[in-house]
Amino acid sequence: MPEKFDLVGVGLNATDTLLIVPRFPAYGGKEPFEEEMISVGGQVSSAVVTGQRLGLRTKYVGTVGNDQRGEIQLASLRQEGVNVDDVQVRAGLPTQSAYIIIDRQTGERTVLWRRDDGLAMRPEEVQPSWIEGAGLLHIDGHDTPAVGKAARLARERGIPVTVDVDTIYDGFDKVLPNVDYLIGSSNFPEQWTRERDPFEALTRIQKEFGMKVAAMTLGSHGALARFDGRFYYSPAFVVDCVDTTGAGDVFHGAFCYGVLKEWPLHQVLEFSNAMAALNCQALGARGGIGKLAEAERMLAQGQRRADSEVQLRANAKL
Repeated sequence: MPEKFDLVGVGLNATDTLLIVPRFPAYGGKEPFEEEMISVGGQVSSAVVTGQRLGLRTKYVGTVGNDQRGEIQLASLRQEGVNVDDVQVRAGLPTQSAYIIIDRQTGERTVLWRRDDGLAMRPEEVQPSWIEGAGLLHIDGHDTPAVGKAARLARERGIPVTVDVDTIYDGFDKVLPNVDYLIGSSNFPEQWTRERDPFEALTRIQKEFGMKVAAMTLGSHGALARFDGRFYYSPAFVVDCVDTTGAGDVFHGAFCYGVLKEWPLHQVLEFSNAMAALNCQALGARGGIGKLAEAERMLAQGQRRADSEVQLRANAKL
């Protein structure tokens, strides 16, 4: 019998260098940085860590190089309690990394990243044993044929699939039919459909591929989702933002938690926004991942944005 996990993630990880600057320099300019630090992150790995912090039993599958950054990533995941038995260590390759410049004034970040082609996971490497026994599978879009196979294996076994996608990947149209919960970036629906209106774009994607929920994160404006023929909007929380790095990844991990708890969609979105807001109050992609009690306090006491055009339009459609 396969080992049971609430949440299995197949996708990216990264070990980053953060550079904190007092203000972002103009093009061609210079600016001294105030602080430098190594920080672990990655779309899927950070979502899985979020689930682990919330009390889920989790497993992460991806690739790292056999370098110091890979060792740091694996040590971090093990320390969190995430199962990494099937992470592949690629000899002679560097782990995916990024240099992230964080503006101290706003908390906004600029990312310069690199992933060696040799880190790509191939579909023939994806094993059914990774998926069997999972309560939910979470993927990204980067190694499209591999995550596509993982999604198909999950669908064949009746395991729901969530996907975090921020851009168009070649062949991703073969992945989406096996996705139950699409949570795209603010740019993805327009890129995919060439429709600027987010409501129309999400409607088209959902009708084309038949996923249960088609959603998008909106950064500081919250999140928008379509389910069962209607739209749900949840505004973001207002916090003193230190670093936005990883906020979307944490949102996805919290979303997975809410789905597994079978919460109604509006509750899932509110909770995910609260967890993302908590993470923005500390440096690093996983620096501020909260626990359940902290998210509940944010939900009860936190201030929500109330000036979004999307919110006004969503309210009109409810």
